[in-house]
Amino acid sequence: MDRRQRGFSLIELLIVVAIILIIAAISIPNLLRSRIAASEASAVGSLRTMNTAAVSYSSTYGNGFPPSLASIGTNGSTTVSCTSAGLIDPVLSSGTKSGYTFQLHPGLAANQLNSASSSCSAGYGYSDGYMITAVPITVGTTGQRSFCTDASGVIRQNPNGTPNPGPSPNCATSDAPLQ
Repeated sequence: MDRRQRGFSLIELLIVVAIILIIAAISIPNLLRSRIAASEASAVGSLRTMNTAAVSYSSTYGNGFPPSLASIGTNGSTTVSCTSAGLIDPVLSSGTKSGYTFQLHPGLAANQLNSASSSCSAGYGYSDGYMITAVPITVGTTGQRSFCTDASGVIRQNPNGTPNPGPSPNCATSDAPLQ
């Protein structure tokens, strides 16, 4: 057999492996940044959905803004009520989605509305609003920024990923509005 037909030399294989490693080293950080951006976009979209659901809850039941995520979510049954309005999906009402943890903090003024048109028991809702926060599960991995929104509909961001301290039912104005 001729010497030139035996295959690749060790040096040629090492060069190919080195090139593959260089390409991987360049592409992995970009992939991680893209993943963080996608998680943040999902969190903002989820906050918009929750804002719409909270306003729909208030106008549907006439008893104020929702007291929890469970009240605007679904419990898996077909019965829709003020304790399980079915306005958001079960994944979102569980409080965790796409690397973010969501919490709905109710207002302070319960029993204020007592509307005769309400199909809920008196005092179930809150008349002074709500605050919803979205915080990354692992800052720098699942998301870089945290978000907050309230009954005003403005979504605010914190670049450090720390939760917005409120106080509920309003987001702290020290966090910048999302642009």
